[in-house]
Amino acid sequence: MLKITFLGTSAAVPSAKRAMPAIALKYDKLFLWDCGEGAQREMMRRGIGYGGVEAIFITHLHLDHVMGIFGLIETVRMNTGREKITIFAPRGFERMLAGISPTMGWEPTFLDIREMKEGELYRGKDYSISAFRVTHQKRDAFGLVFQEDDKNKFHEAKAKKLGLKGRMFKEIQEKGFVEVDGKKVKLEDVSWVRKGIKVAYSGDTIYEERVVEASKGADLLIHEATFGEDLKDEAMLRGHSTAAEAAEVAKRAKVKKLVLTHIGARYNGTELEAEAKKIFKNTVCAKDGTVIEVMPEKEEKA
Repeated sequence: MLKITFLGTSAAVPSAKRAMPAIALKYDKLFLWDCGEGAQREMMRRGIGYGGVEAIFITHLHLDHVMGIFGLIETVRMNTGREKITIFAPRGFERMLAGISPTMGWEPTFLDIREMKEGELYRGKDYSISAFRVTHQKRDAFGLVFQEDDKNKFHEAKAKKLGLKGRMFKEIQEKGFVEVDGKKVKLEDVSWVRKGIKVAYSGDTIYEERVVEASKGADLLIHEATFGEDLKDEAMLRGHSTAAEAAEVAKRAKVKKLVLTHIGARYNGTELEAEAKKIFKNTVCAKDGTVIEVMPEKEEKA
């Protein structure tokens, strides 16, 4: 199971109800996708341990997506035994740190800064986090994808009925078959492939094909919806998407669920959700504190 908590869902500036962009993902480890102002306080409020963050991924260097990282780093450094924290960020992030770290007493070895680039960035035990480029105001900007590996799962009842037991389960995975009472049983006869969980995040972007391609077949697409269709021209001018455009991406990518975030201050969210639902029914507009659990497929019938 992948647990996703929306720590901040506003765009550009905070409001009384929405904090700056930040998303926490908990699988076997804890990750942050973007880290807007106040992210660490939102983590505390939601019962998410800031000291356990494995890595932080910054989609682009606009301040609403990155300002919270400085306070979080200092809190982790002062209050935990961590020796290192990993940050993936576009080129230029180190220059942001250059004027701050000397005054805060950070040791260079405390931060493991890696340049955000297309392709796989992080490999876990049975999953990866990768990035893809998007278009946003002539800056280095990226979207992100969490992808769990596909797994072979046994139809246990069928396998036992055919006589598999003990070490035979390991043997059939290694060889692709076993012999039971003189009969050959193939792996495909007693197993099925469970598709891995996939979650895509657009970051800040205009409506474009690259987001469709990156999110194809995702269990969940998290897409920015800074504007409504009433301001579609302004959305394009500012490098953002409308709720309807986010829904069109979800529809074309054939995702299972769409979550809208990065909500412009002129909207309360309900009107954007309604707009998107006209195109893609399984849409929700995230609020600060929204939690979504993405579950793996259930066993197929043998």
